[in-house]
Amino acid sequence: MLGNLGRPRLIDKAASLLGPLEARIMTLVWENELPQPFTVRDLQVIVPELAYTTLMTTAHRLAEKGLLNSTHFRGVRAHQYRQELSAREFLRARGGREIDDLVARYGETALVAFAAKLQEISPERRERLRKLAGQ
Repeated sequence: MLGNLGRPRLIDKAASLLGPLEARIMTLVWENELPQPFTVRDLQVIVPELAYTTLMTTAHRLAEKGLLNSTHFRGVRAHQYRQELSAREFLRARGGREIDDLVARYGETALVAFAAKLQEISPERRERLRKLAGQ
């Protein structure tokens, strides 16, 4: 199923977990609209209305969050960035952290609630989930 701008829903879901500018940059990365690797200058060509320093700070934060990989070469001021996590990998990691938080907060009661939800879904969807878990 496609999102409201023709993007796969997976990218939209992943982007919705980020701030607006982070989402905009990662959507460009996930949709392959930036070369790999890319620099902040490459990004500024696509998003010229934003200041270089704003884009640089945001790219740095995305690297700190593990979504981008940042490489700095001696003698060169600009860092090069490349995708570290796909939208699917990001959703899986983020979902896992949120489940860990729920279990830490509610204990086994959270796991019982998840198990009950799994019993409510259709056999077809359950099979899709098994396949996704095997990836």
